[in-house]
Amino acid sequence: MEQRSPPIELRLLRYFVTVAEEMHFGRAAARLAMTQPPLSQAIRALEDALGVALFVRTKRTVELTPVGKDLLPEVRRLLASADALRPLAQSLARGEAGVLSLAFVSTADYGLLPALLRDFGARYPGVRLQLTEATSDVQIEELVAGRVDAGLVIPPLPPRYATSLSYVAVAREPLVIAMSADAAQELGQGAEEWADTPVDLHDLAAAPLVVFPRRLAPGLYDIIMGCYGAAGLTPRIGQEAIQMQTIVSLVSAGMGVALVPQSLRHLRRTGVVYRPLRPSGGSETLVETGLVWRAAEVSPVLAGFIDIVRSRTESTGSV
Repeated sequence: MEQRSPPIELRLLRYFVTVAEEMHFGRAAARLAMTQPPLSQAIRALEDALGVALFVRTKRTVELTPVGKDLLPEVRRLLASADALRPLAQSLARGEAGVLSLAFVSTADYGLLPALLRDFGARYPGVRLQLTEATSDVQIEELVAGRVDAGLVIPPLPPRYATSLSYVAVAREPLVIAMSADAAQELGQGAEEWADTPVDLHDLAAAPLVVFPRRLAPGLYDIIMGCYGAAGLTPRIGQEAIQMQTIVSLVSAGMGVALVPQSLRHLRRTGVVYRPLRPSGGSETLVETGLVWRAAEVSPVLAGFIDIVRSRTESTGSV
């Protein structure tokens, strides 16, 4: 069995650089606050460990060998990397460096997510973000498997994860109706993208509903069905789609109407208008989005993001 050589100490590499800069063992020893004999012995030990000569020594001169000259810049880079370890470790411990893997539902991409990323990036510019769009059910699976650090989801969470996952509500917003411009014209609503005049769900009862499949977004699906139920209506499901962009595109193609969170009106699509939903029973229907993460695994980077979320919630009073 081949015998492994002992690891080379960084101390010996620093000695090598100092001697190479001074080209004199006496001056190098003075810089290193040591005597010359131990320094000479250390350089010999380094040469023995590397199996090459680094210096050509005479009684009056010290010069680098060709190998020593080529090795010097590599050793300097290695020492610079080693010197950077301590501040990097401290930055990681403070959550100022590292990677945050964040998943999000498509509805968060048009209001909540950009604001959170802007605040987080301003406070922690050294953190690298890995963003993944996914439905709430997929996010929970990815979280439990440890493949993402946190997710922006629409509750509720599966009861079986009540103790292993932590959750904080971030924002609540009303549902609005997305309809084609032609449908809005027929209701006397005009064709502007956004107007404050509410629409009664009864006026659109005959229109097919474009919606998420319940198995992928049970929280949002049940809220939408609840709106119809509160109005005494049963919707006719026209199309199902798993992304908000697709739902809005189907609406623009005249395939039906959709009930979407209000922030989706920032998703401008030719031929689509958004209108407030007239409340049934006197109160508007709100959709909640929250942050979920593994309760037992909160890295410093994730703790910083959670702090941003809580700070924004407190400052805006959105929840």
